[in-house]
Amino acid sequence: MLVACASISGLLFGYDTGVISGALVTIDSDLGPAQLSSGQKELITSATTLGALLGGLVAGMLSDFVGRKPVLASSDVIFIGGAIGQAVCHTVWSMIGCRFLIGIGVGLASCIAPLYIQELSPTRLRGRMVVLNVVLITGGQVVAYGIGAAFENLHGGWRWMVGLGAVPAGFQFLMLLFLPESPRVLIRRGEMDKAKHVMSRIYALATPAQVSLKVTALHAAVRRSVEIVNSTTFLQRIMMTFRNPVNRRAVIISCGMQAFQQLSGFNTLMYYSATLFKEIGFNQPTAVGLIVSGTNFIFTLFALKYIDIIGRRKIMLFSAPGMVIGLTLASISFFYLTKHTGGTLVDGTQYSTAWSAIVLVSMIFYVASYATGLGNVPWQQGELFSLEVRGIGTSLATFCNWAGNLLIGSTYLSLMDRITPAGAFGFYAGLCLLGCIFVACCFPETAGLSLEEVQIVFRNGFGVRESARLRREKQEVAKRGVAAPEEEKP
Repeated sequence: MLVACASISGLLFGYDTGVISGALVTIDSDLGPAQLSSGQKELITSATTLGALLGGLVAGMLSDFVGRKPVLASSDVIFIGGAIGQAVCHTVWSMIGCRFLIGIGVGLASCIAPLYIQELSPTRLRGRMVVLNVVLITGGQVVAYGIGAAFENLHGGWRWMVGLGAVPAGFQFLMLLFLPESPRVLIRRGEMDKAKHVMSRIYALATPAQVSLKVTALHAAVRRSVEIVNSTTFLQRIMMTFRNPVNRRAVIISCGMQAFQQLSGFNTLMYYSATLFKEIGFNQPTAVGLIVSGTNFIFTLFALKYIDIIGRRKIMLFSAPGMVIGLTLASISFFYLTKHTGGTLVDGTQYSTAWSAIVLVSMIFYVASYATGLGNVPWQQGELFSLEVRGIGTSLATFCNWAGNLLIGSTYLSLMDRITPAGAFGFYAGLCLLGCIFVACCFPETAGLSLEEVQIVFRNGFGVRESARLRREKQEVAKRGVAAPEEEKP
């Protein structure tokens, strides 16, 4: 229940990033004397990303001072204001301003929701609980495309599309009144009784003695972090994030994974899929976009089930190559699709139905691979950092995510014009290949390790082998613990 309420932030994140795709093809001349130009579409899209970049940068750091819950509540207020503002705006610049405001809310939520969930979750379920947030992100995108399809042919329907985002934000704001603060934040503040109460809710089946033991163990594990926080300034902790080798490696991995997620080009589909499918000849582009977002949702459910069983590293190693294959196939398809128009997409041109279908299939394959691994794993970023720099580290990683998103979102249409659609998707395929190499060389396995145990992994490098060794030791100890009672039986 705690995680489900917190994960509404994911729904808001997904809805507000997905709804713009359908809105852009239905606004027409509602915001000015003429239809939106490509440049105006890029500005509207990029405004959200710029706001999210700024919101994500301050979110984790702010939560270290005021707590995780107040930051989530602030994001809800911003979502509500931005959604209503979009619904009533009448100029391009007012729309851009409201999208920027929404972006700040998205940035706050995208950083804090996974962090809050990780700190409220038992170790064995931590990965799945964070993926539940991603499930709701993809679910929000599906809902956005569904609402987009429903209002597509209604004059001014785009106002309903963007305005309905205020509903889940208002619901979560009310639910947050009943949610607890992170137990690690409470322990850091010295509020042990409140921390014990929260832990009793997290481990609902545990006895009072077991809960007390868990709180004592958690207090011992974070004691050093508490001492560091109490004896250093905020600026000193920022410097520690880069000077301390353990923290520095965590920053490299978390920022690298978030950059990989965005530079793979996935969000271009979320922002421009309806525009793209309309140009290649699909009569109901928003409905086709719903197929793509539905694929994202379904395969994220696969990750929800298996991310703690298979592990973060393994799930990335077998899913990331699929992204390269899907993007390469899309590049080839666009090459033959646009051969008779000089490699570019020209409005009003009748394109081959077969090649258009292959483009759609390649997109579905790419999205399925993305949703299985890269769509989820980078958001496990909070587990890489020790408590004293966790807010700073997650802020930096989220900043990299939205910086990459801004770069991709603001250059996609221009890139399509300059190097052709085939070249653009080939370029994204090359970036994905580099990301695959990064994962193979640097990304350790953290499934099954506590938030405090993960720090051991980075002591002597990026920890690919060390994490495997530590997990084996824990599994052997667990097996001996199960076997011992059986050996005592007569």
